[in-house]
Amino acid sequence: MDLSSLPRSFTIALPAWIDDELADAPAVLPTREDRMALVHRLAARNFREGNGGPFAAVVVDTESGDLVSVGVNVVLSTGISAGHAEVTALGLAQARTGSWDLGADGARRELVVNWRPCAQCYGATLWSGVRTLVVAGSGPELEEISGFDEGPVRDDWAEQFEARGIAVVTDVLREEALAVYRDYAAHVAATGATVYNARND
Repeated sequence: MDLSSLPRSFTIALPAWIDDELADAPAVLPTREDRMALVHRLAARNFREGNGGPFAAVVVDTESGDLVSVGVNVVLSTGISAGHAEVTALGLAQARTGSWDLGADGARRELVVNWRPCAQCYGATLWSGVRTLVVAGSGPELEEISGFDEGPVRDDWAEQFEARGIAVVTDVLREEALAVYRDYAAHVAATGATVYNARND
């Protein structure tokens, strides 16, 4: 085998329709409800566009409300299993700020996502430098409605964040998140869209 043919890079990029969704979105999101509303809006479109699951996330400056980055799940469109909304939003925020540590120099940024992070995104969030994690919910409803496997997340997941200096805010627009997941389940039933779970056929 010629090792020069081995891949040297891969790309996780936002879909083009993001520009349409952000065209009338404010650059400043003063409240957590404002931030989560944008997340739900992106998540609701994402699965219909075929990019991946009904998941989105934003990184915001906690105090000013300035939008730093947005992310959606792009697993299906990229073929990369790591392309979850949180990973996308955090990576783009780090690219924008030029630092792997989103809490560097006293910055207080938060990740806003439409459910408790899965096993992968749990770790990605822990190491990202955000100072706050804001979620729409954290119960079993996501897996029950959507059919996704969120992995072995600890029962004390929130306490683990808090112990590392990351505040956790839960139940922000929770019912709206569940409505998106129910729409997704109906979409899957109607279209046969892929609910991706490796080795879980």
